[in-house]
Amino acid sequence: MKNKYEIDMTNGSLFPKIVIFSIPLILSGILQLAFNAADLIVVGQYSKEPSALAAIGNTSSLINFFTNVIIGVSVGSNVVVARYIGAKKDKEVHDAVHTSIATCIILGVAIGLLGIIFCRPILSAMSTPDNVIDLSVLYIRIYFAGLPASMVYNFGSAILRSAGDTKRPLIFLFISGVVNVILNLIFVILLGMSVDGVALATIISQILSALLVLICLMKSNASYKLILKDLRINPVILGKILQIGLPAGVQGMIFSLSNILIQSSINFFGDIAMSGSTAASSLEGFVYTSMNAVYQTTLSFTSQNYGACKYDRIKKILFECLLLVTVVGLVFGNGLYFFGHFFLGLYSHSEEVIAMGMIRLRSICTIYFLCGVMEVFCGTLRGLGYGVMPMIVSLIGACGFRVLYIWTYFEMNKTLDVLYLSYPFSWTLTILAHAVCLSIVWNKHFKNGLVKIKE
Repeated sequence: MKNKYEIDMTNGSLFPKIVIFSIPLILSGILQLAFNAADLIVVGQYSKEPSALAAIGNTSSLINFFTNVIIGVSVGSNVVVARYIGAKKDKEVHDAVHTSIATCIILGVAIGLLGIIFCRPILSAMSTPDNVIDLSVLYIRIYFAGLPASMVYNFGSAILRSAGDTKRPLIFLFISGVVNVILNLIFVILLGMSVDGVALATIISQILSALLVLICLMKSNASYKLILKDLRINPVILGKILQIGLPAGVQGMIFSLSNILIQSSINFFGDIAMSGSTAASSLEGFVYTSMNAVYQTTLSFTSQNYGACKYDRIKKILFECLLLVTVVGLVFGNGLYFFGHFFLGLYSHSEEVIAMGMIRLRSICTIYFLCGVMEVFCGTLRGLGYGVMPMIVSLIGACGFRVLYIWTYFEMNKTLDVLYLSYPFSWTLTILAHAVCLSIVWNKHFKNGLVKIKE
């Protein structure tokens, strides 16, 4: 019997459950970004270092480059655990949960060390200005010291999502986020710290969220209960997780490489453009995380129904999630642009910085729903067990196109408007490619009846 936090994804009407499942995910993402935005606001308004805001913004694409591989593997954990829960295979659920947590700890430590060691040469290669790079290195090294805790929270939340529970991760995030904001105020305003204070507040709150999700899993009476002495890696299950999660992680890393290239291009315009882009990018994150919640919903619902052999529900899941993500993207994206001057003013009092931020919001946020549509198609393919296909499509359609665009058209027309348009153009191209791939998958496996796609 499911507890009060879980949703039955394999029976009953889909759309109400999709919405109920998505809302806590959306709120979780918004809360997380609100707390991250608080970091930037506190630094931008109260730090004695004038380049502190640009320094933190300059690290985001590099942080994402290192962490996306782990987050991608958590996608594989979500799919595999959800599939076993849908199939009611309790032993496999147990093994998958313990393999996932053990894997995330190992990856968190390894990638954290890589980030600490190689952040300075990479930031230098990104044309980071001299007045920014030392602060960026300081922030990123402290941040990566807490990476294992962040990954435990992400993997633990993915396990809970697999069972239909998006409420408790929201509660844990809220608690740790409040702690994060309080510590920001103490470290930066009272103690006079800069980016180091913000980074310390972040990792302390991440440790707290990791502990909360671990305690939740350990106290559970369900098949996904965590028993610390059982933490070990099952090679077979790890292979299934990596089959889906590793391509997702590689895709995220390559996406980050293209974003690093874009960030380097933004750096060309100076620290005012960097600060404006940092503030606008932080605001964009609220739209993206809301749409990404629908992607996570697509992934979990598709995986559970696949495991339960209820294939007729999968197409309905796709269409209803496409509808939801389009509405969310249009409403949130255009609403953010409409009130953009006010929100950007929270990050900086400089009219120049706000003007630079509005350029980015106009070019990206107004049509950001295209990114959400792209991700829902990708989530369906991954939920069906296809990891490499969406990776290849995304790398060619989005990343490859962006790199080519920057090296050609942008080089001939060096303006921020032209640079930011690389995003919607790449989303549109990738949506078309994903739709073709999904159509081929559907015709191959469902044309003559509902058959299991693959083990």
